Amino acid sequence: MNSSAPFPPVRIGQGYDVHAFGDGDHIMLAGVQVPHRCGVLAHSDGDVALHALCDAMLGALALGDIGVHFPPSDDRWKGADSSRFVSHCNELLRERGWQVGNADITVICERPKVGPHALAMREKVAQLLGIALDRVSIKATTSEKLGFTGREEGIAAQAVVLLVAA
Repeated sequence: MNSSAPFPPVRIGQGYDVHAFGDGDHIMLAGVQVPHRCGVLAHSDGDVALHALCDAMLGALALGDIGVHFPPSDDRWKGADSSRFVSHCNELLRERGWQVGNADITVICERPKVGPHALAMREKVAQLLGIALDRVSIKATTSEKLGFTGREEGIAAQAVVLLVAA
């Protein structure tokens, strides 16, 4: 393989995030407040979908992970709206000549049910990324009552992004 060959003008990244449930009456998912019997334990707002999206964006360009850019030890991010993280990551991409071609996010939980909120989530992510709605997918799955998500102890999300040259 010739390492001096030009790299194709696309990059793929994937991200994953998880948070335990805690006190509260809602959770944030893809920038949307979703009513729930509890909240999440997190330094920021604990939006697993946006955190996974950030890690996918950062990973596609080998720029570290969300913890490098927004460390939980930094009080500036205590209770922070994760939309700020996505906007920062998007700016890093643009500075380097990239943009998100499409994003695919899967939320993994038994509850809350994501379906009734999926369109609002897609709209929020599309707005944050500055891309068309038909380039953002939000879907959900359960873990069939297995593991920590199956026991309803927490929530997880995974994301995949395709970056294209801007």
